[in-house]
Order: sequence, then C-alpha cells, then structure tokens
Amino acid sequence: MIAIENVRLFTELRESLEQQTATAEVLQVINSSPEDLTPVFDAMLDKATRLSEAAFGILWTYDGERFQAVAFHRVPPAYVEFLKEPQLASPVAPLGRVARGEAFAHVPDLAADEYQERAGFLVRQGLSLGGFRTVLAVPMRKDALLLGAITIIGGKSNPSRTSRSRCCRASPRRR
Repeated sequence: MIAIENVRLFTELRESLEQQTATAEVLQVINSSPEDLTPVFDAMLDKATRLSEAAFGILWTYDGERFQAVAFHRVPPAYVEFLKEPQLASPVAPLGRVARGEAFAHVPDLAADEYQERAGFLVRQGLSLGGFRTVLAVPMRKDALLLGAITIIGGKSNPSRTSRSRCCRASPRRR
C-alpha cells in the first residue's frame, strides 16, 4: 500500500516539475522576445502539446465572432492552408463552446456520427484535412473577455484521462 502511494506521489511530483519547467521555458521566451510574439506562441504550443502528449496544436485569436489560427505546431499542411481564413465555430464545436464561456471543451471522438452532424464545417474539415479525432480547447481570457484559445489535438479517439487532466491542470486559471 505504501509503495503504491509512493509511486503516485512520485508521478505527481514529476508532472508538476514538467509543468513548472514548461512555464519557465515559455517565460524565458517571452523575456527574450518582447517585440515578436511568434516565438512565444510557438513555445506555448510546443509545451502544451508535449505536456498533453498530443499530436499537434493550434493557437487562435478571437474577434468576438470568428477565430483566426495564428500559430501551429506539427499541424498537417492541408489543414494549415484551410485555416488561413478566419473561422466561424459551431456552438457545439470545441471553439464554440469556449466562446460561450466554458472553462475548457473536450471532445473525445469528433468522428462520432451524432457529433459530426451538429459540429459544423470547421470540425468536418479537421477530420478530413487534419486527420484528427479528439480535441481539447482551452480559452485564453483576460478577465471575462475571450482573447483566443489553444486547441490540443490528438489523432486517436478517447485520449488517456492522465494526458487530458495534465493539460487542464497546466492551463492558466480563468479569471
């Protein structure tokens, strides 16, 4: 019993150190690039995808109506090309859900028939051009204002609960 508890504590400690290291690395990039946000966005996506063990990630800005993809990490080129234009997000899609105020939005299987029917064009293009099945969207807010979101994307459906919770714990708290 004590050995199991020690393993659990060691795992939590390791995950906490990974999160702290990722945060320190992003802050270091911010300090070294005060004028250019591209390296900051790249570092954020790299750390978020690494912490959550995701296939790729996208950083979006939000203008109150549409989302604009502004940074990509390991995203398939065909999907990057599609995302050059600002995107409307269906209210049931992960980005639409964070736009409505959810703390985060997770969809374990975008390919489920009942989900595809309601999710809209952006999600269908993600399935066909991006080849992904699962998405976690985490909003970026200042006070109550939605500035954008980070989507962490996996190729398989139903990612491990550990990866999902690790990513959500690493995300900034909503204010």
